[in-house]
Formats: sequence, structure tokens, C-alpha cells
Amino acid sequence: MTSTVRRAVVALLLLAAAGLPSAVRAQGSQQASGTVTLFENVRVFDGSSATLSASSHVLVRGNKIETISTQPIAVDRRADTRIIDGGGRTLMPGLIDAHWHAMLARVTPAQAFGDVGYTNLAAGAEATDTLMRGFTTVRDVGGPVFGLKSAIDEGIVKGPRIYPSGAMITVTSGHGDFRQLSDLPRRTGGGFTRMEQVGGGIVADSPDEVRVRAREQLMQGASQVKLTAGGGVSSPFSPIDVTTFIDAELRAAVEAAENWGTYVVAHAFTPAAIRGAIAAGVKCIEHGFLMDDATAKLIGEKGIWLSLQPLPEGLRLGFPIGSVQRDKADEVWPGIARSYELAKKYKLKTAWGTDVLFSAALAQQQGAILASLARWYTPAEALAMATGTNAELLALSGKRNPYPGKLGVVEQGALADLLLVDGNPLENISLIADPDKNFLVIMKDGKVYKDTLPR
Repeated sequence: MTSTVRRAVVALLLLAAAGLPSAVRAQGSQQASGTVTLFENVRVFDGSSATLSASSHVLVRGNKIETISTQPIAVDRRADTRIIDGGGRTLMPGLIDAHWHAMLARVTPAQAFGDVGYTNLAAGAEATDTLMRGFTTVRDVGGPVFGLKSAIDEGIVKGPRIYPSGAMITVTSGHGDFRQLSDLPRRTGGGFTRMEQVGGGIVADSPDEVRVRAREQLMQGASQVKLTAGGGVSSPFSPIDVTTFIDAELRAAVEAAENWGTYVVAHAFTPAAIRGAIAAGVKCIEHGFLMDDATAKLIGEKGIWLSLQPLPEGLRLGFPIGSVQRDKADEVWPGIARSYELAKKYKLKTAWGTDVLFSAALAQQQGAILASLARWYTPAEALAMATGTNAELLALSGKRNPYPGKLGVVEQGALADLLLVDGNPLENISLIADPDKNFLVIMKDGKVYKDTLPR
């Protein structure tokens, strides 16, 4: 995204927020350092344990968890002190989606690369809905999200913490190349297409060009760099079986990211795409749905992260029958269950995400997609993956981490991203699928964004 377009995006978000009450605009990073919230009589899921704690009390001061105790905690009952009686309900970390597209989840493909103002306003509304579903953090792995992230961090709009990748870097005809055939031929060194101008994806066909594009995303604030190492479903001219970047191109991106103290994440389905990415130094593989046993074993031996998504049938069925995308989806979907089985077999470092694209309805099912992990994991294992484990992956960004501090856990000193759940999700994970009803309190960065406890 050019600096001019980025300034326009931020300006539009500012205009959109101008009509909101000042109390709403002040939410987010404006949390006062001395504000105190005390959760009394809660049972804690800490982000890793298989069981809930005994009845406990959790004190939040500013944006961090200060004290956790089974004994009552004395606090000054000042005007800015908030006491929340949990009534024996579950207090747990805010949820983390490790594969999200904040700018592309709600809009159609035509809208995504069309009017920038509309796209950003829609993304701002979706960001608020994302937070209200209990997702206090997302890792955004493709899209022009920097302006939205800034607006959220500044309290202009409500939304989750965003770990941005910026534009997906791809090759001509690769996954993420959403150009039409009418856009060809492209003159080397020529102007950018609309897709590239808005920052959704960008084409790079040499090691030097890959290095430049990776550095541009880092310059804008990327916490990790996203490449598409193999074919994908949603792109019109990207067969599933192909590999895209050559080794030197992949290594150029890895070198650029490592020079900035962070890592490259690669979209890859097939064994060839996965192995090529790993050989080049990529630290996290997205999807891996068509990997074989030997490739899964290699991922484990190398200590590579595998970011998996239990993609819902609704996403596959959203592609028209007979379309190229539907045919590719039909090829990929049977591999989802197999990939989870291999991840468990080789005890891979497995992250969880949704990868919702171009569907407002599916975006609303974010929690239900998490709950669908019950096919392979216990509720405690699934919730640990979407909290403490995902937070470990986020920490891989090192000093490029936009939110220094510990996420995904309920422990002393951790950042106060918390959910109060009406029930025990370790016994009934389907509670996560209905956040409107079951998430009574949503806190991000020590700020309460929702409180529907009975008075």
C-alpha cells in the first residue's frame, strides 16, 4: 500500500469514528494505568491446564493481571475500581485466531480490490464483531491491514490486537495473484495493478523483487512476512499441485525477515511446497492439508510450526459447482482430517486459525469453527491451542511483536485479555460457538468491552 493510500485509509476510519460517542472512541490503548478490575469467585482456565482452578479471585491493574489468589483480595473501593462477581463461572484468556484476514473476511473479492473506503469501513465493523466474539488477538496473514490496526490501537474503533503480515507476496499466477487475464502481459518494472495498489497481494518474480516487497511490509509494521509457496483454492489461476517460489526467492524473504528479527510464514498444501519452504528457512507452514507422512515427520524433526484450520464445509460450498475454485476445494477438503491426524501422530507444534475469506456469515461462525476441533481434540486441548499455544507462535515475531507482554494465559504479569464464560467450556466447548449468550464479560488490555452479567 502506498503512503498516500494508507493516509486515506486512516482518514476514512477517523471520519467513520467521528460519529461515535467519545466513550467508545476512547477505548483501546487509552486504558488508565491505575484502573482496577477485580474478578471475584471465578474458576480459571489458565490457557494450558486440563482442568479449571478452584474458586479464585483475579485482580487486574491497568492492562495486566496483578494477582491471582484463592483467598479474597482486598482493594480500595475507588470510583475507578470495578468489582465483577463471577458467580463460579469460568475466567479464561481471550481467544487468538492465528490465521485471519481482517480486511478480507466480510467483503466480496470485487469489493476487496474496489473502493478502499468501503473496504475499510466494512473491516472496521468486522473488527468490532471479532472482538465481541471473544477474539482479542488475531494474526493477520494477508491484506492491507496496517491502517485498521493503527485505528484499533489508538482507540478509534473497537477490535482485536492485530499481528499484521501486510500484502501476501506471491509470484505471477501464484496463490494470491487475483489479477485477471485481461491484466496481462505485465511489463517488468511497470505500474502496479489494483490488487497491488490496495495492498491485498503483490507479485514478485525474482529474489531481488521478493526482498524489496518483504522489506516494504516490514517497513509498514509487519510482525511476520507471508509468502505463498504453493497453489491455493481461492485464486483463479493457481493449480493446487504447483510450487511457486524458487529456492533463492524464498531465501530472500527469509533473510529479509530474519534481519528484522522475525520470521516467514508460508502458505503450502503439498509435500513439495512444504519441503521447499522448510529448506529455505520458513518457520511456519499454513495449511499443509495434502502433506504425507514423511513430510509431517520432517516438520516435527525441524521444529516447524504447523498452522492448521478446520475449514468448514460452508467455505467449500460457497464456491459455485463447476468453478475452478470449487474443484480445487473438493481436492483439498479431504486432507483436512488427515492433516490433524498427522499433527497428533508426530506431536507437531500446531496452531489454530479459521482462514475465513469473503463471507460475513462464516466470519460470524469463528467460535463454532474453533469448537469443531472437538473432532480431534479434547475441549481443553482445543482451547489451549487457541490461547496459550497460539500466543507462543505470536511471540516468534521477537522485537517486531507489536504488543510486548504475555498473551494467551491467565497468570500474574500477563496482559489482561480475559473472557468470563457462563459455564465450563472444558466440559462443553460448544459454549464458545455462541459468544453473544455465553461470553458475559470481554476484556482486552484491561478494558471491559462487554459486561452483561445479571445485576
